[in-house]
Amino acid sequence: MKDESFITYSVVVPLSDEQESVPPLYIRLTEVMDSTGEPYELVFVDDGSRDDTYKVLLDIYEHDRRVNVLRLRRSFGPATALQAGLDFASGVVLITMDGGLRNNPEDIPLFLAKLEEGYELVSGCRVTREDDGLWRQLVRRLASGFITRLTGIRLRDLGSTFRAYRREDFGTTSTGQPYRSLLALASSAGARIAEVPIQGAAPKSEKSIGEIRQLTRALFDLLIVKFLLNSSRRPLRLLGLTGVAASLLGAAICAVLTLGKVFLGTPVFERHGFLLLLGIACFLGGLQLIGISMLGALLGHAAGESQNKPVYALREIKSRREAGDSAESARPSGSSER
Repeated sequence: MKDESFITYSVVVPLSDEQESVPPLYIRLTEVMDSTGEPYELVFVDDGSRDDTYKVLLDIYEHDRRVNVLRLRRSFGPATALQAGLDFASGVVLITMDGGLRNNPEDIPLFLAKLEEGYELVSGCRVTREDDGLWRQLVRRLASGFITRLTGIRLRDLGSTFRAYRREDFGTTSTGQPYRSLLALASSAGARIAEVPIQGAAPKSEKSIGEIRQLTRALFDLLIVKFLLNSSRRPLRLLGLTGVAASLLGAAICAVLTLGKVFLGTPVFERHGFLLLLGIACFLGGLQLIGISMLGALLGHAAGESQNKPVYALREIKSRREAGDSAESARPSGSSER
């Protein structure tokens, strides 16, 4: 007789002010997961929503035993909300995706097929973007090329949170590293990583964080984790992000001035001397900030790694699991109220 508490798939979805998209997302998810014929659970994480997202989730929870709802005390951001859901999830295979219908649940079987082929981590690659402009395409390509050269991670879409992997391969990544660092952790462990082309239609509203900021954070996290896996400490993210932003700004200023000189013959020093110095200062200053953040990571390891501070705080958990179920009692990374 099969253990009814056994869960094959856990689908983790962070939500923030998504009351309108929750019902259709739930319907589409259940249709797709029912078609697998395997036991599954849905883990919705309310990331400090200010609308009625939590009320909608509670209504769904009352009618479906497979639904679990986690409510954070405040908004911690999509990556931390995903981490909270992963810490709670009990499935053999963990599937993460964006809320707000920014990912299509119908693409999930593509991920599962890749896992069956032997890949250990499958990540979505958005091949069709309704909101793609020249600037976003340029930033995405530059970031991807930069990451590939420095880390060896050959992925076209670094900002995608639509992923699937087996728990036994990576656990839940609740080792103090942010969820975005999973790619770097997997690459350093020699895992086989595959990309699946997915439809990445833009959301109707821009309530979610900007893609440029998300891509910048992912870029910095990947670089830092590759460094930390050889040094053993999480860096000062804010300082490092500032350094990355300053370096990119400085490089962009210098590139524009150089192109003007080469193609238009514009006298750079006579007309834009101050701007040129500003670009150089931003670029070099940004590199220094990145270096300082990495040094701070090493100092921080000696000062407080053993404190194991929580990265999120749970206000409430709605689940029909028994008290002894392992996934709920194992860890969480933050405090909770039942």
